[in-house]
Amino acid sequence: MNRTTPPPIKDAVEFDLKLKPYEQYTLDNGIPVYVVKSDEQETLQLELVFPAGTWYESESLEAAATNFLLKNGTSKRTALEINESIDYHGAYLNRNAYHETAVYTLHCLTKHAEVLLPVLQDVILDPVFPEEELNLYKQNHKQKLAVNLQKCDFVANRFIDKYLFGEFHPYGRVSSMMAYDALQTETLKAFYQKHYTYNNCRIFVAGHMPANMIELLNKSFGATKWNGETHLTRLDLPIQPAEEKKFRIFNDENGVQGAIRMARQFPNRYHPDFPKMLVLNTILGGYFGSRLMSNIREEKGYTYGIHSQLYNFRQSSAINIQTEAGRDVCEAAIEEVYKELKKLQDEVVPAEELDLVRNYMIGSILGDLDGAFQLIQRWKNLILNDLDENYFYNNIQTIKTISAEELQHLAKQYFSPGDFYELVVI
Repeated sequence: MNRTTPPPIKDAVEFDLKLKPYEQYTLDNGIPVYVVKSDEQETLQLELVFPAGTWYESESLEAAATNFLLKNGTSKRTALEINESIDYHGAYLNRNAYHETAVYTLHCLTKHAEVLLPVLQDVILDPVFPEEELNLYKQNHKQKLAVNLQKCDFVANRFIDKYLFGEFHPYGRVSSMMAYDALQTETLKAFYQKHYTYNNCRIFVAGHMPANMIELLNKSFGATKWNGETHLTRLDLPIQPAEEKKFRIFNDENGVQGAIRMARQFPNRYHPDFPKMLVLNTILGGYFGSRLMSNIREEKGYTYGIHSQLYNFRQSSAINIQTEAGRDVCEAAIEEVYKELKKLQDEVVPAEELDLVRNYMIGSILGDLDGAFQLIQRWKNLILNDLDENYFYNNIQTIKTISAEELQHLAKQYFSPGDFYELVVI
């Protein structure tokens, strides 16, 4: 081997990406379990997913409050005892409620799984929603909301979603002091009984599993038909966007920065244009070398950072461009955004820039496939959206083969200035 000769450089797009398959099991009561195994480290991630997000609310904030308070007391353990049991074993129990789903995620050492699963079982199967915990939840979140409402970026995020989807739609609904005050224990218990049931549960496991992992899961979650059986209907709720498109809101008279949001609706991930738009969005503002960053940050110096993103909501999606800039340059920054949108409509993307973006996107996906925890997240997103590995491979193919002419056509279709909601909060 001649060590004075460097090895050939291989672009990321030349890699043949493979999505490692998962293993599937079924507990005795029918709960599906999806597993990606890894023996690299003695760690384990266990996630329980329920259709219990804001989409299913009959009263504002009940999904998030129910999800949060599951962990704050059972008939056998107080909130303190639950947290001490988790902390003592160096583990972490996280919970989140999203638009469509609510999750509980346990991270722990493999050797502690047998001890911690009964604690998680207690949290999921036997919450009591103590009145004092609900009162504390209300107090803390109202204080947090009061602080956040003084921040222009927080206010901008609330308003842009409301303009895009309507204030009564789950994607546009926001928290309020009145909604926190209206939360009642009985309401949360009813939401829990309807949505946190055995037949609505799906379990995702990644990492180094104990040899008897399925037996342990059966003992904790598969032995009974806990909470009974409910069949939820996912309603197709109407989107009612704002009629006006331009908004200027004064929020902090002493502030020196303004929060800018420019957004428009876009078809969801099932539409053939969605994977193509992921490429175009990356060129526009999806990574540090994007056009928006190069112009508005590097050249003009209007902001420390600007980026665009594509929402991954189930019913609908949206393109959202966001940044914070000095009050005196907010309008100028908006004009520069429109210039970049028009440039993508009028000119094809140079081959060198498109190749750079292809390599960046494939490289990012390579990183997302590195390890069992990342792999199970990729599979979870596919499974929960009723997709399979073909969707993954089709997206890879789109990144590798989409032409500059296709991107220009896409920009002409979706980057018209009149389609964008424009918001500045100062």
